[in-house]
Amino acid sequence: MNRHAVEIRDLFFSYPDGTEALKGISLQIEQGSAVALVGGNGAGKSTLLHHLNGFLKTTRGEIRIGATPVSRKTAKTVRRSVGMVFQDSDDQLFMPTVAEDVAFGPLNAGLPLEQVEERVVTALKRVGMTHVRERPPYRLSSGEKRAVAIATVLAMEPDILVMDEPSSNLDPRARRRLIELLRSFVHTRIIATHDLELVVEVCSRVIVLDAGQIVADGPMLEILNDEPLMLAHGLERPHILRHSHPHG
Repeated sequence: MNRHAVEIRDLFFSYPDGTEALKGISLQIEQGSAVALVGGNGAGKSTLLHHLNGFLKTTRGEIRIGATPVSRKTAKTVRRSVGMVFQDSDDQLFMPTVAEDVAFGPLNAGLPLEQVEERVVTALKRVGMTHVRERPPYRLSSGEKRAVAIATVLAMEPDILVMDEPSSNLDPRARRRLIELLRSFVHTRIIATHDLELVVEVCSRVIVLDAGQIVADGPMLEILNDEPLMLAHGLERPHILRHSHPHG
């Protein structure tokens, strides 16, 4: 792989109704880094995420995951490297039991049953959900569902974790567990979120999107402490930074 986990050049995307969702996005993300995508509703965050493993086809521009350009031909390969955790866990959990959900990806990748079981055990242990493996997903709490959704992605052993609003609908305890989990990963992490307190704890870099364009990109503290910038793009300086030294 290149030293860049992700490289995007001049990416444009319009929806069938003519809405321009992305307008000339260019960025590079280093391996092992934790990057937040922030911005108001409609800024283009989710649209950008869905390009990273070929769910959406570019209108114009180029995306590379490592050395591999993202295209219809390479989508299967790219999706082994890029694991997507959706905003709504119910979009990811559809099998009768948790274990079957976590096994679904490895089975469809053609792995032998013994290896599939190893991956299920490892992934559920990694997120602290071994005890729910035989439960139906609909009987899980929101926090348990989110952890299991992450396990379904980890079971594919991706290099890059892409997450859309991972802390949404979580109670404080489940949110705290999620933050600790995200901090513990060595994967490249790309997180689209409105939860700026989570960003402070997990991410070292912040990219601000507005109307489909990058309006700021830099170190987390520098970007989130820039109150005029934040206010200009429908955001607020997070409370956690109001009570700490701006360069602390």
